[in-house]
Amino acid sequence: MRWRIAVSMAIGVGSGVYCWFLLMHFHLGAGDFNWAVWAAEDLLAHRNPYARPMQLYPLTCAVFGLPFAWMRPEAAGGAFYGISSALMALGLSRYGYRRLLVFLAYPYWAGIIEAQWTPLIMASAFFPLLLPATLAKPQLGLPVALTTPTWRGVLACTMLIALSLLVMPGWPWLWAGHFYLYNRFVPLLIVPGPLLALALLRYRDRDALLLLLAALMPQRWFYDTFILWLIPKTRREIIWTIFFSWGAGLYRWYHAPHSYIEVGRWMVLFMYLPMLAVVLLRKAAEKPSIATA
Repeated sequence: MRWRIAVSMAIGVGSGVYCWFLLMHFHLGAGDFNWAVWAAEDLLAHRNPYARPMQLYPLTCAVFGLPFAWMRPEAAGGAFYGISSALMALGLSRYGYRRLLVFLAYPYWAGIIEAQWTPLIMASAFFPLLLPATLAKPQLGLPVALTTPTWRGVLACTMLIALSLLVMPGWPWLWAGHFYLYNRFVPLLIVPGPLLALALLRYRDRDALLLLLAALMPQRWFYDTFILWLIPKTRREIIWTIFFSWGAGLYRWYHAPHSYIEVGRWMVLFMYLPMLAVVLLRKAAEKPSIATA
């Protein structure tokens, strides 16, 4: 356990510092985590968070931004990503250090530059009390929440929703009023995305369900797919899915996408379809859960 904690802390510190450096270098503030911090600050100042243009996050995100509201934005983003990565590493390493190879996947590095939520959402698959994190970014969190439910996690989510409604009863309607601002695509609907429906052939496998639910969610960039790395369990599965993910990384490095549909097509080709292959090629007797190996 000591080694697991030490390794997880090292990953957390390294990723947090690097995230902070990138946020500083590109003048991004706290990156995507800005919205959670701003929501917390607005509530503390008795302001309406949804009076802020482009606030696309549910009010539940403010709970996670609150502990970081006193920090400089870049430090807040780096600390958030580092802590999220450490918790994710601690959860993954419970089932073997080979699972930590998922940190090499391209979506993780695509997310580090913007202090994204995916590491914390992945960590919630291993720690039930973190399940409320899935409510902060529900288009990514719902596939994880629905495939790794526990009574503690459900209770924690219920309490967070109740608290948010107590603080601001009308926030769901205000939040929904901003949906039209969200540029998005649905992987299942982008050719060759319909092939992902083949995951139904393994409908009893939670990994197949996670894949299909994720494919039904609106997304916009490569980092959104990182939750899919809850699916591969063996060293071979992890390495091959990482390898294919960098096909999208190389594409992004040399080419600026012209539309979100183009982004979606490359995500399907290099991330979703390899995960579909993992699910379909497993032996029928091998039906690991989302978390276990």
